[in-house]
Amino acid sequence: MTDKAPSGPRCAVLVGSYSSGKTTLLEGMLFSAGAIDRKGSVVEGNSAGDASPEARERKMSTELNVASADYLGERWSFIDCPGNIELSQDAYNALTAADAAVVVCEPQPEKALAVAPVLRFLGTRNIPHMMFFNKMDTPDANLDDTLAALKDLSDHPFVLREYPIREGETTTGYVDLVSEKAYAWKEDADSEEIAVPESIRARLDAVRTETLESLADHDDALLEQLLEDSVPPSTDIHAICTRAFGAGLVVPVFFGSALQGYGIHRLLKALRHEVADAGGAAARLGIDASGADALAHVFKTLHATHTGKLSIARIWRGTITDGMTLDSGRVGGLVAFAGGKHDKVASAGAGEVIALGRMDAVATGAALTPDVGDQAVQMPETLTPLYSLAIHATERADEVKLTGALAKLVEEDPSLRFEPSADTRELLIWGQGDTHLQLALERLRNRYNLVATAERAQVPYKETIRKPVSQHARHKKQSGGHGQFGDVHVDIKPLARGGGFKFADSISGGVVPKQYIPAVAAGVRDYMERGPLGFPVVDISVTLTDGQFHAVDSSDMAFKAAAQLAMREGMPKASPVLLEPIFKVSIVVPNQFTSRIQRLVSGRRGQILGFEAKEGWKGWDEANVTLPQAEMHDLINELRSVTQGVGTFTREFDHLQECSGKQADQVIAARAQAAQ
Repeated sequence: MTDKAPSGPRCAVLVGSYSSGKTTLLEGMLFSAGAIDRKGSVVEGNSAGDASPEARERKMSTELNVASADYLGERWSFIDCPGNIELSQDAYNALTAADAAVVVCEPQPEKALAVAPVLRFLGTRNIPHMMFFNKMDTPDANLDDTLAALKDLSDHPFVLREYPIREGETTTGYVDLVSEKAYAWKEDADSEEIAVPESIRARLDAVRTETLESLADHDDALLEQLLEDSVPPSTDIHAICTRAFGAGLVVPVFFGSALQGYGIHRLLKALRHEVADAGGAAARLGIDASGADALAHVFKTLHATHTGKLSIARIWRGTITDGMTLDSGRVGGLVAFAGGKHDKVASAGAGEVIALGRMDAVATGAALTPDVGDQAVQMPETLTPLYSLAIHATERADEVKLTGALAKLVEEDPSLRFEPSADTRELLIWGQGDTHLQLALERLRNRYNLVATAERAQVPYKETIRKPVSQHARHKKQSGGHGQFGDVHVDIKPLARGGGFKFADSISGGVVPKQYIPAVAAGVRDYMERGPLGFPVVDISVTLTDGQFHAVDSSDMAFKAAAQLAMREGMPKASPVLLEPIFKVSIVVPNQFTSRIQRLVSGRRGQILGFEAKEGWKGWDEANVTLPQAEMHDLINELRSVTQGVGTFTREFDHLQECSGKQADQVIAARAQAAQ
């Protein structure tokens, strides 16, 4: 590659699917840049990244790993993102700080689909990105078929920048398709130049032509040279590659083995030469990077055990120093990251990724300047919650502490949510799947010494009646002094679904004085919290039609008790029926899996309303269905299972529907048992 003028600090974000080797790649990049003395291992639990107890225990990335390094005289911040689909919010938020992304993928066609969501995110936001195919030293590595599988998953063409040299079943090096030079890999070192093997020369010419033709689609001068069978110099091709990549027009493809250190220097050099300064990324966010005043954008909040709240930010302009005032808040320390290691620094300049300490009033997404103002940056949409559990502290004394700790977890990860259920009176925690919520429980324990129990949330069943009934009830007690006397006649009638509750009276002649009528209504409402089947009652009207009172013994309490008694005796006669909540659900899947959705929905007592192509999602379909809430608890688990992990859905409550037969009998029996 040609020499270039030094660039300011830049940021590359590593994204990709679970188990593709991103954290190992980060380790190799830091080692190659001289930022660490020895390579750690994810398996052995001594890598620079994945330093949290949850990551060490699970041997997987559970949150962002941020590390800075100098490579060939230029400053870089690398952000390794979790690959688990349930932790995508971290990746999407981190990409707002990126000058470019490296999409890490395994060279196996069956695993290509796993990177579809992140490719779509990068494409729709025009974030420059390159592919790095990891584990190319394995016998089952298949670059050509994997690229073919990826072709329809991106709106941007993939452009091979190198071609593999194989010996038997193992890739041992590559040919640079721009310079036409061949290299043999060396473990954790620069590759060694070798002669181009004659065995691949014919295929190499064809692949290089394909690469140049892809670039010519974005450069008229190159197209003209190719039409004239002219061979452009490699310096010109490099310049075209850089322009096309920076404009987000093409996706360059590199490969190697992060574990062995193959191809990492090559990747670092590609980043160094082709990734533009921070100005392009700032412009995508609507930030003016040319001003003199400091400006930092917070893309991640972290509540660290020993340092308190940290606001991880990219500095887009100016210099930030410890103790500086930003948006009326004082910076309580500056922290630079090296994976799990935090180093205090006195200042940081434009382009760097840094953590601002103890900015308690600052939220993720804020753009901080010395002057207070409306500086929020448009962040990616918060992912829709897909899975919930009912959560409670094991120790009753920790219940108040629990909500405070959950609030901190939500501040760190907006795709988590917690809320009390008005229907079931449970505290619900919502997230992207079971792994996501189990990680939240682990963080409560590890960071806040708070043990919480989570279980399947209750379905908020209701009940109503099928037929009207009239009921008379009298509450009468005499125990010395004033007694209690209330006598009521009520008509109980069903309302149309969604009718709610209506109370009225048709009293004439003062048989029930007006001051007692509100007490009758209150007694009816109290009863409706638990009807004859054990659930809240809805969609009925109750009319007070007649009654009697006693001048001395009647009271609000007596008439309230009489109303409760009338409901308790009358409701079982009105053919009570169980109601279950039904949701409208939009299921989005790649169209090769559309046929599986019908079986999934019918197996959950659902109904398909229709299929259509998902607007703006090339090759994806959307199924509009209705599903009982009782069948949706683990819907996301099965949906991901039948779509290689990428299917998703949105939902909204639609209506209550009668539930009968064996399903209703089981629900009612379980409710009765729980009440004992």
